Formats: sequence, C-alpha cells, structure tokens
Amino acid sequence: MALREDPEPSLASALDPDGSLRDLAGDCVHCGFCLPACPTYQLWGEEMDSPRGRIHLITQILDSGRGTAAAAEHFDRCLGCMACVTACPSGVQYNQLIEAARSWAEEDVSPDAQEGGGQAAAPFPPRSRRERAVRAAIFATFPYPARMRAALGPLRAAQVLGLDRVAARSKLLSRLVPEAAAAIAIAPARSAGRGRRPGLPARIPARGERRAVVGMLTGCVQQVLFPQVNAATARVLAAEGCDVIVPRGQGCCGALSLHGGRRAEAGEFARATIAAFERAGVDVVVVNAAGCGSAMKEYEHVLGGDPAWAERATAFSGRVRDFSEFLVELGPVAPRSELQLTVAYHDACHLGHAQRITAQPRSLLAGIPGLVLDEIPDGATCCGSAGIYNLVQPSAAAELGVRKARNVAATGADLLVSGNPGCSLQIAQALAAAGRPMPVAHIAEVLDAAILGRPAEDLLTGA
Repeated sequence: MALREDPEPSLASALDPDGSLRDLAGDCVHCGFCLPACPTYQLWGEEMDSPRGRIHLITQILDSGRGTAAAAEHFDRCLGCMACVTACPSGVQYNQLIEAARSWAEEDVSPDAQEGGGQAAAPFPPRSRRERAVRAAIFATFPYPARMRAALGPLRAAQVLGLDRVAARSKLLSRLVPEAAAAIAIAPARSAGRGRRPGLPARIPARGERRAVVGMLTGCVQQVLFPQVNAATARVLAAEGCDVIVPRGQGCCGALSLHGGRRAEAGEFARATIAAFERAGVDVVVVNAAGCGSAMKEYEHVLGGDPAWAERATAFSGRVRDFSEFLVELGPVAPRSELQLTVAYHDACHLGHAQRITAQPRSLLAGIPGLVLDEIPDGATCCGSAGIYNLVQPSAAAELGVRKARNVAATGADLLVSGNPGCSLQIAQALAAAGRPMPVAHIAEVLDAAILGRPAEDLLTGA
C-alpha cells in the first residue's frame, strides 16, 4: 500500500506525540495468528484488511505523517470486534491502535490546530461530502435519546408502508443510499409489550437484605429501543439485594464516538458520565450493553492525557461492571423458577473479546432450572453490527449477518440471548431475512422471567 511521498514530520509527530502508538504497533510480530480470527480477512482475504496489515499501515503513517484514501478505507472496514486481541499471543493492544487511526480521519490533529490556530490538517484526504453527511447525521442522532425517538418515526412508517420489503426486492435504495436501506431494515418494528415505557425511577430499593448500592447506565439505544431490558435489569439487581440508583444527569457514555474515532467527543461524554455517577455515590456502575461497558472501562485511556480527569477516570473505570460480570461477583441468591427453553447465547464482541466476559453469562443461564444452553457454531465471529458498522459498511455487515443467522438457526434453539442491543437488532434482522425468525432477548430478561416465575412463552412472544 503506497503512501504519499511527501513526509510531514510535524504532522507525524502530532499523530503520536509521546511515542506510545509506535510502541504498541511494535508489539506486533506479524505472526499471522490474527488472520483466521479477523472477520474482514475471512470475507476478502486481503492482507490490508487484517489486523497485522492495518498495523503495518499505521506504522507507515506514523513514519510519514500521511496516508491515502485507500488506507483510510482499510481502517473504516475494520469492525473493531477485537477478535484479534483474543487471538494474539503477543498481547497487542489493537483496540488503542485502531481507535487512534480512525481519529486521524475524523479529527484535526495538526500542531497548529491543537494550539488553537493555523490551517486544519489531517493525515488523510477528506471524506466525500456524502460520507461526512452520513456520519454527521449518525453522531448527531444516536447519542441523544430524544433525537433517536424522533428519527424512529419515519423508519417505522417506512416499514408500515412496506418500503423495507420494496427496497430488499428492487435493490434500488441499497444501491443509491445503502445507509438508509440498512437503517430501514434494522429498525425494530413496534411490537406488543415492547413499545415506549415510562422511565425508571431514580432509586429502586433492594428486595430483602441490601447487599450493594449500584448505579445503572440506561444507555442511548438501550433505553429507546429496548426499555424492557433496562426494566428487567433493575428488577434482577433489586431481587439480588441491590439498591439501584439511576442518575438523572446521565447521558451517552461515548462508546459510539470512541469506537468511531471521535475521541474528543467521546471525552466530553466520558466526563459527563463520570460526574453523573460520582454525584450518585454508588459502589459499582452496572452496564447492560457490551459496547458501553467496554468504552467505560477505557475511560482511563480516553482521559489519560487530561490532568484534571485522569485520576477520576481511572477510579471510575475500576468501578464499571457488566451486568453478568457483577452478578457472578456478587453471587446470585434470588430463587429461579423453571424455564423450559433451549437458548442459543451470542457472545457480543465487546463483551467476549474486549472485556473477556464469556463464562459469566453462561453460568447465570445454566443456573436456571429447565433451561438448555446451545453453543452457536463459529460463535466468536462478529455478527456485523459493531456500533455503526452496519450503517456505514452495510454490504460487509450484511455478509456477516447472513453467516451469523445461519449458525444461530443451526442450533435449533427456541430463543437467542445476547448482551448488546446492536447485536440483537442485527441478528434478528438477518434471521428474519433468511426466513428463520427467532425471538431475541437480553440475558437480564431471561433471569427476570426466572426470578418472577413467568412462563417461558412470555420470552418467546415478547410479552
């Protein structure tokens, strides 16, 4: 992959002022263990669409201060699934490298701009006007629940009018505006029992003896599209002896911004999130969305260069726990009723690979009488959701969705269980498109049903 021949030392220095990225890239010994684990390498077999290929590009850009539009595309094609991190025997922190590389395309990194003056500069040529408009619309909508609710109206109207089916048959919309076609296909239809619900109270008291005081992140996509998941999460935590505090000042955690290369924006969201939960005075912050939990555990890196926030960010990240992770640490005590269900559990990438949380959800599901857990073939491979990936890279996401749907359907399970809202949307759409629809639930909903003694049919119908 040829880069521009005109090196810019000042810009190269601005990309990696303390040399940390070069040190991280230097940990890669190009052994190739990441290749079979990487979904995009599986799809295309291109070296530059593998983790070690992208690390090679990053090193070249650090040397020259310049990259091509083709190099930027290879970074955009990465799902950020972190399967390579799990596979890497050298412990390469690829997550920090790809997040930095993406920021080079999204943010001005020139020395003059960082000092508050001068002409903007970046290592890559600017994106097309259309790409910039699509990304601006996404990041102006998804982190803001009120805006997301407003945007859902037209998407659901398009579904009611059958435009999603028309688009799927004609392929015209997919060719002209693939991002819009993907959004229409993925947007969940409003179903009985799963519409908009009242928000959670600021405090949900523990049932029985209080064992912990926990803060709960309500999230953006989760609270808008899956409010029943937040309600179930709070009930399960309360049943396990937790006072659940839902801070009123909380907003977006910054996960989409961080994973999309908008580090400055992610930092602002991180500061607001830390402050909101500090005011709440909780022991632990429980998160029921894998992407959010992964980002919040990275706050110490996001704000590590800010003297006013670095220490607070490190302390906060140390208190963040995924829902399943926390319940296993606490030790479940609430009795579970029988659920006669066969469940296929999907490992969300930012839970399994980024946070290394795989045994805990399975342990919790195995503790429900009557429930049978089936493993999904090739279950560690990304479903194609990956934050906003299925909107900005719809073709690759669709291929991965088809593969995931085929493997989920092969289990013959009654119910698919996931720990991330984006995965739930992506896999449900892929299963429906394949003619193999399957109900999808969050693990909190399954535990909630078992604790409350609700029938398994409720999970299958979404009641």
